[in-house]
Parts: sequence; structure tokens; C-alpha cells
Amino acid sequence: MTLNGWLQIGLVLGLVLITARPLGLYMAAVFDGQRNFLSPLLEPVERLFYKLAGVSPDKEQGWLAYTLAMLMFSLAGFASLYAILRLQAFLPLNPQGFDNVPPDLAFNTAISFLTNTNWQAYGGETTMSHFSQMAGLAVHNFLSAATGIALALAVTRAFARHGAATLGNFWVDLTRCTLYVLLPLSIAVALAFVATGVPQTLLGSVDATTLEGAKQTISLGPVASQEAIKQLGTNGGGFFNANSAHPFENPNAFANILQIWSMLAVSTALLIAFGKMVGSVRQGWALVASVGVILVAGAALAYWAEASGNPLLTALGLDGSAGNLEGKETRFGVALSALYAAVTTGLSCGAVNAMHDSFTPLGGFVPLLMIQLGEVLPGGVGSGLYGLVVFAILSVFIAGLMVGRTPEFLGKKIEAREIKLAMLAVLILPLSILGFSAVAAVLPVALASLANKGPHGLSEILYAYTSATGNNGSAFAGLSANTPWFNVTTGIAMALGRFGYVVPVMAMAGSIAAKKKAAASAGTFPTDGPLFVGLLVGVILIVGGLQFFPALALGPIVEHVLMLAGKTF
Repeated sequence: MTLNGWLQIGLVLGLVLITARPLGLYMAAVFDGQRNFLSPLLEPVERLFYKLAGVSPDKEQGWLAYTLAMLMFSLAGFASLYAILRLQAFLPLNPQGFDNVPPDLAFNTAISFLTNTNWQAYGGETTMSHFSQMAGLAVHNFLSAATGIALALAVTRAFARHGAATLGNFWVDLTRCTLYVLLPLSIAVALAFVATGVPQTLLGSVDATTLEGAKQTISLGPVASQEAIKQLGTNGGGFFNANSAHPFENPNAFANILQIWSMLAVSTALLIAFGKMVGSVRQGWALVASVGVILVAGAALAYWAEASGNPLLTALGLDGSAGNLEGKETRFGVALSALYAAVTTGLSCGAVNAMHDSFTPLGGFVPLLMIQLGEVLPGGVGSGLYGLVVFAILSVFIAGLMVGRTPEFLGKKIEAREIKLAMLAVLILPLSILGFSAVAAVLPVALASLANKGPHGLSEILYAYTSATGNNGSAFAGLSANTPWFNVTTGIAMALGRFGYVVPVMAMAGSIAAKKKAAASAGTFPTDGPLFVGLLVGVILIVGGLQFFPALALGPIVEHVLMLAGKTF
């Protein structure tokens, strides 16, 4: 580890904190229906959408109607994207002449982009036409992100309102989020990416002659526009198979810094927007501090592990002082590769600028754990916020048990119904991750996809279902996941991780919204100070992470011990 590496990490995280407050306050104003500097341009477009869709923007929905609207919209999105992929060969903008996507892969990809997971069991530049990339995948990069934010807004209003029966209007939240937040930011970031050298063209490829005189075909496409929403929407699906390790997606250090900022910007600002909408910006900063502690700790552990390198290679003089550079781009180095890995998995993004499968055992342990903690660090756009609220509710419940008082969060009493629904949501992750991993670890059809044996092979399986259920999308690349078994089972895991989690959360939000706010008293546990930050960090680590410790002990932890003893996999 070097001072220069830490300065790079500090610079990126500092930029995120600088933009969090203004962006968060802007989003709070947008979601409250206040006019802003984009209103003269976008309000007519917004009203036109409502008119065409037959939506009354003044009519709000209860939690059940809001949730059903989201589910029906998601079902329609799945059907349309599946159709685009299955009919790709007959649709326009297919300069490479790609064939239709096979049924199991189309099923997996449609669920993947619908749920904001963007798990890719295919090589983008060799599988997807420009039409599929733009009209299919890029569109769902916007819509899945906007859906997550809309759900987070519904949960936010549950705490902001007093004895309410409604949580807003799903169609209005979806429209405003897309028009006023994601679209303007994506245009600005896409132009910045073009300036750094990211291609934006409808050409399929160009032919080049190498220095040796050989002919090479270089894939191209509308990369910058998809790259922008890929990062801002914490989607993670790369235009190219190498994702953000590819020089056309991530050409230099400036693009790399912009990518990490883009991943964190909206999710972090949403925590500030939450605080503003519930009447306490300090509460938003307390949530930022809570997730920031774990995120920085994860990045530090990954940086230390990768900077230390593999002692077996060091002993042979093959690694040197640079650390573990296997699977990493020398354009970015160990420090920003470690930060990128922690950020992309602390979020639910899944973009990668290095191959996690090539990390040292403890380096690979970090992204695994970050996802298993619940994708709340600060999590995907929207999904991270409502996931973090679930942990906050569990934290005040535990604090209430300690002092013998009815727990409260933001003036709302947390009772048995809310705790049962919160635990139902939290238990979805271990049920899916550990359940599917256990079955795959003994099935020959699944084991045939492994590139490594022993604990590293177990880590590859565990990472696949962790990433799918956590709606992350990154992978230990040693696993050959484009098989009917993994396409179907990871698709089911993605659906469980998104919809199995959010339905009980929305039911909980409906229950909380109906409660009246209680005035703070001398016995009220403050949730915007250091004590609550420490409690929330502890609950995330214990409730979110401890249930996975046995599996992690059999995977990356034992692999680290064996590496120190001279054995690798």
C-alpha cells in the first residue's frame, strides 16, 4: 500500500461527498413535485406521458396498488425484452448479423436487466445487436433503476407522513425519476465519457492492421450512452465482455474516476434526499456515515490483500512490490482496482475494472461479503435505501429490547408486524444464496462449469448466487455460467432477490405510513448521532453477514490459510 494509492481513494470518495448534498436536495425537490431549473423544458413532456398513459398525477396509491403497479410494469418489461432478444435476427440495427439469443440465455438476460442485476452470461460484443443493446438493455438500465428509486420513495413517504393511507403514485415517481434525474445525468456523463475516448457510433466494427501485418476486427457501437446509465443506475452490464476493464469502456484514469463517482453519486445522494423528505438531513448523513464506515473498511482490506500479493509468487520474485497485478489493468493499478471492487459490490452495480476471480483469497472475500451484507453500502439506486431502512428498523428494535422500550424510528413506533415483515425480507438473501449454492455444489451439471477445484471452486459457485440474489451482476469469471442450469437458477435467484425482498418491505411501509408520528421525548433513542451509526454498523455486520460466515470460512478464508501454507487452486 502506498500514500499515492490512498490519495487516489480519498480523492474519489471526496468527490462523492461533495456532490451528495446538492444532488440529494435536488432529488428531494423533484420527488416532492417542486419546480426546478429543468421544469420549463421537461414539464410538457411529463404531462404528455401522463396523458398518453391515462395516468392522473394527483391520484395516489396505497401500498398494495403501488406494489401491484410495479409488478405489472416489471412483467411487461420482462416480456418485451425477452421478445427483443428472441427475435434479434429479424430486427433492425444488427450490422454484425447476430442470431437470435437462445431461450435460456434470453430468459436469464431479461430477468437480469429487469431486476437491475445485469448479470451477463454472454459476451456483449459477440451476442447482442445494436438494437438489443439500445432498445432492450439500455432502456431497462433506465427503467430498472427508476423502479428501484420509486420503491425507495414509497418507503420514505411512509416515515414522512402522518396516519396516511397512500405512498404516492408509482407512475409519477417512475416518470419523474427518469426525466429529471437519470436522463439529464446520463447525457452529461455520456458526453464526458466521449471526451475521454469512449466510442459512440452505430458502426458494428472496424478493421485494423496490426504492427505484425495481421488483420484485426475491432468491435464498436453506442458504448458511451450505455456506459453512463450502466454506472449511474448501478446496473453494471457492460457493452463488452471485459466490462470496464475494456479500453473502449474505460480508456484512462479520468474515465475510471468518473465511473466510480457515477456508481456512488445517485445512491449516496438518495440518502440525503431521504433525510430531507423525512424532515432531518442529519438523519441522511447518519446513514451515509454508517455505510461509509463499512465501505472504506472493505476497500482497505481489499487494497491490503492485493498490495500484499501472493507470497508464493513473491518468493519467486514474480510479484515484486507492485502487489497482485493478475487480472488487473495497469492503467488503474491495485488501489483503484480494490476501491472499484468494494464500491461495485457495496452497491448493486456489478461493473468491474478487474477480474475478481484473480484477486487473492481475502481480496475476493471482500466483494463476496459486501454483497452478502445486503447490498446497502450504499446499495443500488433505491434498493440500497429501502434495504438500509430495513436494517435501521432492526437496529432500533434491538436497541428497544436492550432498554425495555417500544422501538421508534423517525417518530413511528416499530411493532411486531413491522419486525416480522422486515425479517421476512432479510431472510430471502440467505435462503436463495445458500440454498442454490448448496444444491449446485453437489450437482455434476453445475460442477462441470467450474474452472477451479477446492475452496476457490466453492467461492465461484457462492459468488454466482450471491451476485444474482443480491442483484449485483459481477462474477468470479472462472465460472462458465452460460448453461441451462445456471441461466435458469440464477434467473430465479435474481427475481427472488428483487421481488421476494421488496414485497414485504412495501407491506411494512404501508403499515408504517398508517401510524401517527409520536413526538420525541427524553426517552427517545436518537437515530442521527454516532451511537446509532455504531449500532447500525453492528447490526449490518452481525445480522447481514454472520449467517454467511460458515460458507465464507469454507471458501475464501480457508483458501487464504492454504495459500499461506503453500497451496493454491
